[in-house]
Amino acid sequence: MPIDPSVAIGAELEPLSFSWTSSDVLLYHLGLGASSRPGDQVDPASLRYTLDDAALQVLPSFGVVVPTFHMTDPPPLDLPGCDINLAQVVHGAQEVTVSGPIPTSGTATLTRRITDVWDKGSAAIIWQEGVARSEAGTELWRVRSSIFVKGEGGWGGSRGESTAVALPDRAADAAVTYSVAPNQALLYRLCGDRNPLHADPAFAKGAGFPAPILHGLCTYGIVLRELTDALLDGDASRVRGFAGRFTGVVLPGETLSINGWLEDGRIVASATVGDGRPALSDIVLTLA
Repeated sequence: MPIDPSVAIGAELEPLSFSWTSSDVLLYHLGLGASSRPGDQVDPASLRYTLDDAALQVLPSFGVVVPTFHMTDPPPLDLPGCDINLAQVVHGAQEVTVSGPIPTSGTATLTRRITDVWDKGSAAIIWQEGVARSEAGTELWRVRSSIFVKGEGGWGGSRGESTAVALPDRAADAAVTYSVAPNQALLYRLCGDRNPLHADPAFAKGAGFPAPILHGLCTYGIVLRELTDALLDGDASRVRGFAGRFTGVVLPGETLSINGWLEDGRIVASATVGDGRPALSDIVLTLA
């Protein structure tokens, strides 16, 4: 079978050693649309994402992408016990937890392992966890993610757990919109994700999409940035964790609608696109 859970679950993946500079931080934030609104280029709050001075801050979601930031090939899928290809795969869920503000430059190593493989009948879900540590061995952040592999379920394995984040039955504390630029996916792919699904029209159609779609992690980062600005006075250091589940496709040129609630010392939120189609669900920001 293309996925062998007995081999995959618990398998340690090759550690990733990587470095980053403030230039990488700036490019990442620009890929998420920072400073894209009129006046942002002279707004001190917005410039905390896009100007490499003493006030530069790093969104925690940067920790998800920085280990592969300088890769120029499509992401590899050489997972132990998993014979799958890019056309089958979409991002399922993502979580990052930081020990403190991510430095604007540094060197680290990410150790990773496969923790679960779920059988959803028509598809499989593969979960990974990782820990990033500095050269001195200090833990910097943790990541947890899943990929949804079409056509690889049905072997009778565990369906896994299903938890939903309840949203308050009241008006949102913040309701914002963000217009995804037509070239957003082409810009964001420079942050280390060269999957042709996000740039090549023929590949996207072969995978069942009408056109190249926005990276799920770009949507993820946009939502974090917009909620940080709307509810945390733009202070990314107040975010200790950020989780979300990818529940829909976003096309460049569409508009994201993001609603957020401050609830029990955290932020819960929803993100929809176009006519209300879900884009990112079960969104939780854990606060310092």
